Amino acid sequence: MMAVIENVVEKIKVWFRFVPREGWFPQDTEGLWATPLGDDTACVQNIPFLQNGVAEGDVVRYQTDADGLHWAVGRVSSSGNCTIRVVPVPNGPLGRSPQAVHRRLSVFELGGEVFNDDFPMVAFTAPAGADFAGIKTLLAQGQAEAWWHYEGCPQSTSVPDWSRTTAS
Repeated sequence: MMAVIENVVEKIKVWFRFVPREGWFPQDTEGLWATPLGDDTACVQNIPFLQNGVAEGDVVRYQTDADGLHWAVGRVSSSGNCTIRVVPVPNGPLGRSPQAVHRRLSVFELGGEVFNDDFPMVAFTAPAGADFAGIKTLLAQGQAEAWWHYEGCPQSTSVPDWSRTTAS
């Protein structure tokens, strides 16, 4: 009998600081799972719900504090992926259903995660080669027909420096 050993890469949580947006969540940090690439760089492995300027697949630089927390200080390289956040309108045709949001966008084969049952925001990763025009058209139609509210691809092309962001 032969033992099979899988190549398991441990993930770390990389924390991002940001100034909370008015009318949004009160949090000023978000932790994202990432695969370490070197002593101070990692590849983001999940979709950010709150943090702008980063997407799944981006490589970020981080510093580790005295408590062992890894804090993002900037993006090393962009994956070209785009984060899209969609919140269904509770009294709209989709109700509060994140599954209905997924079904509407399924034609684009986007990976997505749901924030939680109380707030059914769905965050999607649109890969670099996605049909962005088609996605944008459907998102705009859905907003016009009161299916959802959305924000898409808030990442900037500039390299963010999260180490200098402080909450007030």
